[in-house]
Amino acid sequence: MVNDSSGRAGQMTPPRAPTMKDVAKHAGVSPQLVSLVIRGEPGPSDASRELILAAAAELHFRPNASARLLRQRRTRLIGVLFTALNSFEMRFVERLIERAAEEGFTVALGPVTATRTTEIVVAQLLEQRIEALACYNPDPASPALQTALDTLPVVWMGERSTDPRVDVVRTDDDAGLHLLVDHLVALGHTRIAYAGGLDGQVGLDRADTYQVAMAKVGLSDNIDVVPVGFLEEDGATAARMLLARDHLPTAVIGCSDHCAAGLIATFSRAGVGVPETISVTGYDDSDIAALSYNDLTAVRQDIERTVDATLASITRRLDNANAPHQDTATIATLTVRGSTGTARPLHR
Repeated sequence: MVNDSSGRAGQMTPPRAPTMKDVAKHAGVSPQLVSLVIRGEPGPSDASRELILAAAAELHFRPNASARLLRQRRTRLIGVLFTALNSFEMRFVERLIERAAEEGFTVALGPVTATRTTEIVVAQLLEQRIEALACYNPDPASPALQTALDTLPVVWMGERSTDPRVDVVRTDDDAGLHLLVDHLVALGHTRIAYAGGLDGQVGLDRADTYQVAMAKVGLSDNIDVVPVGFLEEDGATAARMLLARDHLPTAVIGCSDHCAAGLIATFSRAGVGVPETISVTGYDDSDIAALSYNDLTAVRQDIERTVDATLASITRRLDNANAPHQDTATIATLTVRGSTGTARPLHR
């Protein structure tokens, strides 16, 4: 406890952030001149700029971004809704921040969690006066999202959408699931299960595409969907369901890298070797896939192409609000690692 300036006992008052008036007083100029220099407006002489910027640096002055945005007609602020636990989406956000800055935009983050729903996140982003919204697998029933769709350029990420108000940026799931099935068939696998099918349109789409890919190689009778979601515990649930059967498949495709990591961990704890007994694949080729103890064969989503397509969609819609709907499916490739191997004999 300390005494404040009035002599009363109280807690320490945190230091006040310097203002433009403080900079003006320190430099011996008017606040109006400081404002022009800080905003980068024409008019002040080079000498005045140097004097004011030096004073600002000495005082550790930082412009109030929120106040500046309120004075501007444009904010050049992009909101992004993403799942906080999804490593691929986190990598996308990191790169989007960097690339957006190169285009003169800043990014407002909207992580979705168990308690921060699409409705809460989008409502908060709208309060920040975002100019556009990029959203991964949002809840289409959210009223705030519907407001955004009616008023802003919106890029729908990660899954298909036929809404004419949005542009879609997603990976080519059709090609990706065919790559996985073809890879496993080339290794001699015929009993190939799929762990996924839940959690939104992308869950349904990938499960459907797996079935199409199996039919294409003549394995319709072996289609085997274990209905789970995208996270590690979902993969663990799928592994336990498979282990409870009389016979294991020889391979299982995880709907995401997170799901595949849960599959591998649970099989390993049960003494089932990967890939000696069962091959496991993932989807995304995120940091999780590259970890040495996962060493996961996975479909690779291209971060750079995804970010570039997202920014291109946003700038296109900002330039022309009536631009037609576009669906961009970025290229899918296969990264082969140690989690897949030759199929074992069908005796278990």
